[in-house]
Amino acid sequence: MIRRSLEHVVLSASKTFKVLLLTGPRQVGKTTLLQELIDSDRKSVTLDDPDLRHLANEDPELFLATYPPPILIDEVQYAPKLFPYLKIAVDKSNTPGQIWLTGSQPFHLMKGVSESLAGRVAILNLQGLDTAEQNGTSTKPYRPTKLPIRPGKITTRAELALRIFKGSFPQLTALPDTDVTLFMRSYTATYLSRDIRDLVKVEHEHEFMTFLTCLAARTGQLLNASNLAQDVGVSHQTIRSWLSILESSGIVIILRPYRTNLTKRATATPKVYFADTGLATFLCGIRTPESLEQSQLFGHMAETYAVMEVLKSWWHSGLACNATFYRDKEGHEIDLLLKDGFNLHPVEIKMSAKPNMDEIRANVYALSQTGTKLSTGGIICLTGEERPYDKDFVYTNIGNIGL
Repeated sequence: MIRRSLEHVVLSASKTFKVLLLTGPRQVGKTTLLQELIDSDRKSVTLDDPDLRHLANEDPELFLATYPPPILIDEVQYAPKLFPYLKIAVDKSNTPGQIWLTGSQPFHLMKGVSESLAGRVAILNLQGLDTAEQNGTSTKPYRPTKLPIRPGKITTRAELALRIFKGSFPQLTALPDTDVTLFMRSYTATYLSRDIRDLVKVEHEHEFMTFLTCLAARTGQLLNASNLAQDVGVSHQTIRSWLSILESSGIVIILRPYRTNLTKRATATPKVYFADTGLATFLCGIRTPESLEQSQLFGHMAETYAVMEVLKSWWHSGLACNATFYRDKEGHEIDLLLKDGFNLHPVEIKMSAKPNMDEIRANVYALSQTGTKLSTGGIICLTGEERPYDKDFVYTNIGNIGL
Protein backbone atom coordinates (compact mmCIF):
# COMPACT_ATOMS: atom_id res chain seq x y z
CA MET A 1 0.00 0.00 0.00
CA ILE A 2 1.38 3.40 -1.01
CA ARG A 3 0.68 5.98 1.68
CA ARG A 4 -0.63 9.32 0.42
CA SER A 5 0.37 12.58 2.07
CA LEU A 6 -3.21 13.87 1.94
CA GLU A 7 -4.36 11.21 4.41
CA HIS A 8 -3.70 13.34 7.48
CA VAL A 9 -5.29 16.36 5.76
CA VAL A 10 -8.44 14.33 5.05
CA LEU A 11 -8.70 13.26 8.69
CA SER A 12 -8.09 16.79 9.92
CA ALA A 13 -10.64 18.35 7.54
CA SER A 14 -13.23 15.72 8.52
CA LYS A 15 -13.04 16.98 12.10
CA THR A 16 -14.09 20.46 10.96
CA PHE A 17 -16.24 20.21 7.83
CA LYS A 18 -19.47 18.25 7.38
CA VAL A 19 -18.55 17.30 3.80
CA LEU A 20 -15.21 16.47 2.20
CA LEU A 21 -14.74 16.49 -1.58
CA LEU A 22 -11.63 14.89 -3.07
CA THR A 23 -11.14 15.79 -6.72
CA GLY A 24 -8.60 14.77 -9.33
CA PRO A 25 -8.25 12.79 -12.57
CA ARG A 26 -9.25 9.17 -12.94
CA GLN A 27 -6.87 6.50 -11.60
CA VAL A 28 -4.82 8.76 -9.29
CA GLY A 29 -6.01 6.95 -6.15
CA LYS A 30 -8.86 9.07 -4.77
CA THR A 31 -11.12 6.17 -3.82
CA THR A 32 -8.24 4.04 -2.56
CA LEU A 33 -7.06 6.85 -0.27
CA LEU A 34 -10.48 7.36 1.31
CA GLN A 35 -11.28 3.66 1.62
CA GLU A 36 -8.07 3.16 3.57
CA LEU A 37 -9.36 5.71 6.10
CA ILE A 38 -12.93 4.39 6.40
CA ASP A 39 -14.08 3.13 9.79
CA SER A 40 -16.70 0.45 10.34
CA ASP A 41 -19.58 2.95 10.55
CA ARG A 42 -19.08 4.47 7.10
CA LYS A 43 -20.50 2.71 4.06
CA SER A 44 -19.11 3.19 0.55
CA VAL A 45 -21.04 3.40 -2.73
CA THR A 46 -19.94 4.27 -6.24
CA LEU A 47 -21.99 6.04 -8.88
CA ASP A 48 -20.05 4.15 -11.53
CA ASP A 49 -22.77 1.58 -10.80
CA PRO A 50 -25.55 2.48 -13.30
CA ASP A 51 -28.33 1.37 -10.94
CA LEU A 52 -27.08 3.52 -8.07
CA ARG A 53 -26.50 6.39 -10.48
CA HIS A 54 -30.10 6.12 -11.67
CA LEU A 55 -31.43 6.12 -8.10
CA ALA A 56 -29.28 9.10 -7.07
CA ASN A 57 -30.53 11.14 -10.03
CA GLU A 58 -34.17 10.08 -10.13
CA ASP A 59 -34.86 9.91 -6.39
CA PRO A 60 -32.04 11.60 -4.41
CA GLU A 61 -34.11 11.57 -1.22
CA LEU A 62 -34.59 7.80 -1.38
CA PHE A 63 -30.90 7.34 -2.24
CA LEU A 64 -29.82 9.14 0.94
CA ALA A 65 -32.47 7.35 2.98
CA THR A 66 -31.01 4.06 1.73
CA TYR A 67 -27.39 5.21 2.21
CA PRO A 68 -27.44 7.69 5.10
CA PRO A 69 -24.39 9.42 6.56
CA PRO A 70 -21.68 8.62 7.36
CA ILE A 71 -21.14 7.66 3.73
CA LEU A 72 -18.49 7.73 1.00
CA ILE A 73 -20.00 8.47 -2.43
CA ASP A 74 -17.57 7.78 -5.25
CA GLU A 75 -17.75 9.65 -8.62
CA VAL A 76 -20.46 11.99 -7.38
CA GLN A 77 -20.32 14.10 -10.55
CA TYR A 78 -22.66 11.55 -12.14
CA ALA A 79 -25.53 12.71 -9.90
CA PRO A 80 -25.70 16.53 -9.96
CA LYS A 81 -29.31 16.44 -8.64
CA LEU A 82 -27.97 14.93 -5.41
CA PHE A 83 -26.24 18.08 -4.11
CA PRO A 84 -29.27 19.94 -2.69
CA TYR A 85 -30.28 16.78 -0.81
CA LEU A 86 -26.75 16.40 0.55
CA LYS A 87 -27.16 19.86 2.09
CA ILE A 88 -30.43 18.87 3.71
CA ALA A 89 -28.90 15.65 5.03
CA VAL A 90 -25.84 17.23 6.64
CA ASP A 91 -27.79 20.17 8.08
CA LYS A 92 -29.79 17.77 10.25
CA SER A 93 -26.72 17.39 12.45
CA ASN A 94 -23.67 19.42 13.44
CA THR A 95 -21.50 16.31 13.27
CA PRO A 96 -18.41 16.88 11.06
CA GLY A 97 -17.21 14.40 8.47
CA GLN A 98 -20.68 13.11 7.62
CA ILE A 99 -20.16 12.74 3.86
CA TRP A 100 -17.04 12.01 1.84
CA LEU A 101 -17.21 12.55 -1.92
CA THR A 102 -14.87 11.87 -4.81
CA GLY A 103 -15.16 13.34 -8.29
CA SER A 104 -13.01 13.18 -11.38
CA GLN A 105 -14.82 15.93 -13.25
CA PRO A 106 -14.82 19.11 -11.12
CA PHE A 107 -16.28 21.09 -14.04
CA HIS A 108 -19.72 19.66 -13.17
CA LEU A 109 -19.02 19.43 -9.46
CA MET A 110 -18.16 23.02 -8.65
CA LYS A 111 -21.56 24.45 -9.58
CA GLY A 112 -23.35 22.03 -7.29
CA VAL A 113 -20.84 22.58 -4.51
CA SER A 114 -20.98 26.36 -4.68
CA GLU A 115 -24.78 26.45 -4.80
CA SER A 116 -25.56 23.77 -2.22
CA LEU A 117 -22.59 23.07 0.05
CA ALA A 118 -20.88 26.44 0.52
CA GLY A 119 -19.38 26.67 3.99
CA ARG A 120 -19.94 22.97 4.61
CA VAL A 121 -17.35 21.37 2.34
CA ALA A 122 -13.57 21.03 2.34
CA ILE A 123 -12.21 20.59 -1.21
CA LEU A 124 -8.89 18.77 -1.69
CA ASN A 125 -7.03 18.06 -4.92
CA LEU A 126 -5.24 14.77 -5.51
CA GLN A 127 -2.96 14.11 -8.46
CA GLY A 128 -0.66 11.19 -9.26
CA LEU A 129 2.11 10.21 -6.87
CA ASP A 130 4.58 12.97 -6.07
CA THR A 131 8.29 12.46 -5.42
CA ALA A 132 7.94 12.13 -1.67
CA GLU A 133 5.14 9.56 -1.93
CA GLN A 134 7.18 7.48 -4.36
CA ASN A 135 10.01 7.56 -1.83
CA GLY A 136 7.72 6.55 1.04
CA THR A 137 7.93 9.86 2.90
CA SER A 138 5.51 12.67 3.69
CA THR A 139 5.24 15.50 1.17
CA LYS A 140 6.42 18.99 2.06
CA PRO A 141 5.50 22.11 0.06
CA TYR A 142 8.45 23.15 -2.09
CA ARG A 143 10.02 26.43 -1.01
CA PRO A 144 13.42 27.70 -2.23
CA THR A 145 14.93 28.03 1.23
CA LYS A 146 18.44 27.37 2.48
CA LEU A 147 18.03 23.77 3.62
CA PRO A 148 20.92 21.59 4.86
CA ILE A 149 23.20 20.29 2.13
CA ARG A 150 22.00 16.95 0.73
CA PRO A 151 22.65 14.81 -2.37
CA GLY A 152 20.42 14.89 -5.44
CA LYS A 153 18.37 11.83 -6.39
CA ILE A 154 18.26 12.48 -10.17
CA THR A 155 21.54 13.66 -11.65
CA THR A 156 21.48 12.43 -15.27
CA ARG A 157 19.18 13.01 -18.23
CA ALA A 158 18.66 9.24 -18.51
CA GLU A 159 17.38 8.98 -14.93
CA LEU A 160 15.07 11.92 -15.48
CA ALA A 161 13.82 10.53 -18.81
CA LEU A 162 12.83 7.27 -17.08
CA ARG A 163 10.89 9.15 -14.36
CA ILE A 164 9.12 11.33 -16.94
CA PHE A 165 8.28 8.37 -19.17
CA LYS A 166 6.80 6.31 -16.35
CA GLY A 167 4.60 9.15 -15.08
CA SER A 168 2.84 9.23 -11.72
CA PHE A 169 -0.19 6.95 -11.84
CA PRO A 170 -0.09 4.85 -8.63
CA GLN A 171 -0.60 1.52 -10.44
CA LEU A 172 2.70 1.94 -12.28
CA THR A 173 4.53 2.26 -8.96
CA ALA A 174 2.54 -0.33 -7.01
CA LEU A 175 2.90 -2.84 -9.87
CA PRO A 176 6.32 -2.01 -11.38
CA ASP A 177 6.07 -4.78 -14.00
CA THR A 178 3.05 -3.09 -15.60
CA ASP A 179 3.60 -2.31 -19.28
CA VAL A 180 3.61 1.51 -19.33
CA THR A 181 2.56 1.79 -22.97
CA LEU A 182 -0.29 -0.70 -22.54
CA PHE A 183 -1.49 1.14 -19.42
CA MET A 184 -1.48 4.52 -21.18
CA ARG A 185 -3.22 3.09 -24.25
CA SER A 186 -5.95 1.64 -22.04
CA TYR A 187 -6.26 4.87 -20.05
CA THR A 188 -6.64 6.88 -23.23
CA ALA A 189 -9.17 4.49 -24.75
CA THR A 190 -11.33 4.22 -21.61
CA TYR A 191 -11.15 7.28 -19.37
CA LEU A 192 -10.25 9.95 -21.91
CA SER A 193 -12.55 8.57 -24.58
CA ARG A 194 -15.45 7.72 -22.28
CA ASP A 195 -15.39 10.52 -19.71
CA ILE A 196 -13.88 13.48 -21.50
CA ARG A 197 -15.30 12.87 -24.99
CA ASP A 198 -18.79 12.38 -23.58
CA LEU A 199 -18.42 15.48 -21.47
CA VAL A 200 -17.47 17.71 -24.40
CA LYS A 201 -19.89 15.89 -26.74
CA VAL A 202 -17.25 15.16 -29.35
CA GLU A 203 -18.84 13.90 -32.56
CA HIS A 204 -15.65 12.89 -34.33
CA GLU A 205 -13.19 10.89 -32.25
CA HIS A 206 -10.36 11.45 -34.70
CA GLU A 207 -10.45 15.23 -34.25
CA PHE A 208 -10.45 14.94 -30.48
CA MET A 209 -7.52 12.52 -30.44
CA THR A 210 -5.64 14.82 -32.82
CA PHE A 211 -6.33 17.63 -30.37
CA LEU A 212 -4.92 15.60 -27.46
CA THR A 213 -1.81 14.71 -29.45
CA CYS A 214 -1.19 18.30 -30.56
CA LEU A 215 -1.75 19.58 -27.03
CA ALA A 216 0.63 17.01 -25.53
CA ALA A 217 3.32 18.15 -27.98
CA ARG A 218 2.85 21.69 -26.60
CA THR A 219 3.19 20.81 -22.91
CA GLY A 220 5.49 23.24 -21.12
CA GLN A 221 4.94 25.89 -23.80
CA LEU A 222 2.86 29.00 -24.37
CA LEU A 223 -0.69 28.10 -25.29
CA ASN A 224 -1.77 29.48 -28.67
CA ALA A 225 -5.36 28.34 -29.13
CA SER A 226 -5.59 29.74 -32.67
CA ASN A 227 -2.59 27.75 -33.91
CA LEU A 228 -3.91 24.68 -32.13
CA ALA A 229 -7.28 25.10 -33.84
CA GLN A 230 -5.58 25.28 -37.25
CA ASP A 231 -3.58 22.11 -36.58
CA VAL A 232 -6.63 20.18 -35.39
CA GLY A 233 -9.04 21.55 -37.99
CA VAL A 234 -11.73 22.83 -35.63
CA SER A 235 -12.84 26.27 -34.51
CA HIS A 236 -11.07 28.43 -31.97
CA GLN A 237 -14.18 28.25 -29.77
CA THR A 238 -14.12 24.44 -29.85
CA ILE A 239 -10.49 24.40 -28.72
CA ARG A 240 -11.33 26.75 -25.85
CA SER A 241 -14.20 24.51 -24.79
CA TRP A 242 -12.09 21.35 -24.91
CA LEU A 243 -9.26 23.03 -22.98
CA SER A 244 -11.66 24.17 -20.28
CA ILE A 245 -12.93 20.62 -19.79
CA LEU A 246 -9.42 19.12 -19.72
CA GLU A 247 -8.31 21.71 -17.18
CA SER A 248 -11.37 21.24 -14.99
CA SER A 249 -10.93 17.47 -15.14
CA GLY A 250 -7.32 17.71 -13.96
CA ILE A 251 -5.81 16.33 -17.17
CA VAL A 252 -3.96 19.56 -17.94
CA ILE A 253 -2.89 22.54 -15.84
CA ILE A 254 -3.06 26.05 -17.26
CA LEU A 255 -0.46 28.33 -15.69
CA ARG A 256 -1.35 32.01 -15.88
CA PRO A 257 1.28 34.72 -16.45
CA TYR A 258 2.32 37.14 -13.74
CA ARG A 259 1.00 40.59 -14.56
CA THR A 260 0.62 43.87 -12.70
CA ASN A 261 0.06 47.45 -13.79
CA LEU A 262 3.86 47.77 -13.93
CA THR A 263 4.45 44.71 -16.14
CA LYS A 264 2.78 45.94 -19.31
CA ARG A 265 5.45 44.35 -21.48
CA ALA A 266 4.75 40.93 -20.00
CA THR A 267 2.93 38.30 -22.04
CA ALA A 268 -0.76 37.71 -21.43
CA THR A 269 -0.57 34.19 -22.91
CA PRO A 270 -0.78 31.27 -20.45
CA LYS A 271 1.27 28.06 -20.54
CA VAL A 272 -0.13 24.54 -20.62
CA TYR A 273 1.15 21.48 -18.74
CA PHE A 274 -0.07 17.91 -18.83
CA ALA A 275 -0.62 16.74 -15.25
CA ASP A 276 0.99 13.38 -16.00
CA THR A 277 4.16 13.30 -18.09
CA GLY A 278 3.76 9.61 -18.87
CA LEU A 279 0.43 10.32 -20.54
CA ALA A 280 1.92 13.27 -22.44
CA THR A 281 4.83 11.22 -23.80
CA PHE A 282 2.47 8.42 -24.82
CA LEU A 283 0.20 10.82 -26.72
CA CYS A 284 3.29 12.17 -28.51
CA GLY A 285 4.15 8.67 -29.75
CA ILE A 286 7.23 8.24 -27.53
CA ARG A 287 7.51 4.59 -26.52
CA THR A 288 10.81 4.31 -24.61
CA PRO A 289 12.74 6.47 -22.11
CA GLU A 290 15.69 6.41 -24.50
CA SER A 291 13.57 7.89 -27.30
CA LEU A 292 12.35 10.58 -24.90
CA GLU A 293 15.89 11.51 -23.88
CA GLN A 294 16.82 12.05 -27.56
CA SER A 295 13.58 13.83 -28.43
CA GLN A 296 13.30 17.55 -29.08
CA LEU A 297 10.44 17.50 -26.58
CA PHE A 298 12.67 16.41 -23.69
CA GLY A 299 13.22 19.93 -22.34
CA HIS A 300 9.50 20.74 -22.33
CA MET A 301 8.65 17.38 -20.76
CA ALA A 302 11.29 17.98 -18.07
CA GLU A 303 9.83 21.41 -17.32
CA THR A 304 6.36 19.84 -17.15
CA TYR A 305 7.63 17.25 -14.69
CA ALA A 306 9.28 19.85 -12.45
CA VAL A 307 6.31 22.25 -12.48
CA MET A 308 3.88 19.46 -11.61
CA GLU A 309 6.10 18.23 -8.79
CA VAL A 310 6.13 21.74 -7.31
CA LEU A 311 2.34 22.06 -7.60
CA LYS A 312 1.72 18.59 -6.17
CA SER A 313 4.02 19.28 -3.23
CA TRP A 314 1.61 22.02 -2.18
CA TRP A 315 -1.69 20.34 -3.10
CA HIS A 316 -0.74 17.08 -1.40
CA SER A 317 0.11 19.05 1.73
CA GLY A 318 -3.47 20.35 1.70
CA LEU A 319 -2.41 23.83 0.60
CA ALA A 320 -3.27 26.06 -2.35
CA CYS A 321 -0.33 26.81 -4.63
CA ASN A 322 -0.18 30.39 -5.85
CA ALA A 323 2.03 29.91 -8.91
CA THR A 324 2.48 31.99 -12.07
CA PHE A 325 5.27 32.56 -14.58
CA TYR A 326 6.86 35.60 -16.19
CA ARG A 327 7.77 36.28 -19.80
CA ASP A 328 8.23 39.66 -21.44
CA LYS A 329 8.42 40.86 -25.02
CA GLU A 330 12.22 40.85 -24.90
CA GLY A 331 12.25 37.11 -24.20
CA HIS A 332 13.14 37.23 -20.51
CA GLU A 333 11.36 34.37 -18.77
CA ILE A 334 11.07 32.97 -15.26
CA ASP A 335 9.59 29.47 -15.25
CA LEU A 336 7.73 29.81 -11.94
CA LEU A 337 6.87 32.58 -9.53
CA LEU A 338 5.77 31.13 -6.19
CA LYS A 339 3.88 33.43 -3.87
CA ASP A 340 4.27 32.31 -0.26
CA GLY A 341 2.72 34.83 2.08
CA PHE A 342 4.45 38.12 1.39
CA ASN A 343 7.33 36.38 -0.41
CA LEU A 344 7.54 36.01 -4.19
CA HIS A 345 10.13 33.39 -5.15
CA PRO A 346 11.48 33.18 -8.72
CA VAL A 347 12.15 29.58 -9.73
CA GLU A 348 14.11 28.51 -12.81
CA ILE A 349 14.15 24.98 -14.21
CA LYS A 350 17.35 23.91 -15.99
CA MET A 351 18.43 20.54 -17.39
CA SER A 352 22.07 20.72 -16.34
CA ALA A 353 24.12 20.30 -13.17
CA LYS A 354 25.57 23.80 -13.43
CA PRO A 355 23.09 26.21 -15.03
CA ASN A 356 24.09 29.49 -16.67
CA MET A 357 23.73 31.93 -13.79
CA ASP A 358 24.23 34.99 -15.99
CA GLU A 359 21.09 34.09 -17.96
CA ILE A 360 19.11 33.42 -14.78
CA ARG A 361 20.19 36.72 -13.20
CA ALA A 362 19.25 38.61 -16.37
CA ASN A 363 15.72 37.15 -16.30
CA VAL A 364 15.25 37.95 -12.62
CA TYR A 365 16.69 41.43 -13.08
CA ALA A 366 14.24 42.15 -15.92
CA LEU A 367 11.30 41.40 -13.63
CA SER A 368 12.78 43.35 -10.73
CA GLN A 369 12.98 46.43 -12.96
CA THR A 370 9.16 46.51 -13.01
CA GLY A 371 9.22 47.27 -9.30
CA THR A 372 8.43 43.69 -8.28
CA LYS A 373 10.17 42.75 -5.05
CA LEU A 374 11.55 39.21 -5.17
CA SER A 375 12.65 36.86 -2.39
CA THR A 376 15.16 34.00 -2.50
CA GLY A 377 15.18 32.25 -5.86
CA GLY A 378 15.19 28.53 -6.58
CA ILE A 379 17.13 26.74 -9.31
CA ILE A 380 15.68 23.29 -10.02
CA CYS A 381 18.30 21.32 -11.93
CA LEU A 382 20.37 18.11 -12.06
CA THR A 383 22.75 19.24 -9.33
CA GLY A 384 24.48 16.43 -7.48
CA GLU A 385 24.48 18.44 -4.27
CA GLU A 386 21.63 20.62 -3.03
CA ARG A 387 22.97 23.79 -1.44
CA PRO A 388 22.73 27.58 -1.52
CA TYR A 389 24.36 28.95 -4.65
CA ASP A 390 24.74 32.35 -3.00
CA LYS A 391 22.62 34.64 -0.85
CA ASP A 392 20.04 35.02 -3.66
CA PHE A 393 19.62 31.50 -5.07
CA VAL A 394 19.29 27.92 -3.83
CA TYR A 395 19.98 24.77 -5.86
CA THR A 396 17.26 22.09 -5.70
CA ASN A 397 17.68 18.71 -7.36
CA ILE A 398 14.79 17.90 -9.70
CA GLY A 399 14.37 14.53 -7.97
CA ASN A 400 14.09 16.06 -4.50
CA ILE A 401 11.09 18.37 -4.96
CA GLY A 402 8.68 17.94 -2.07
CA LEU A 403 11.15 15.98 0.07
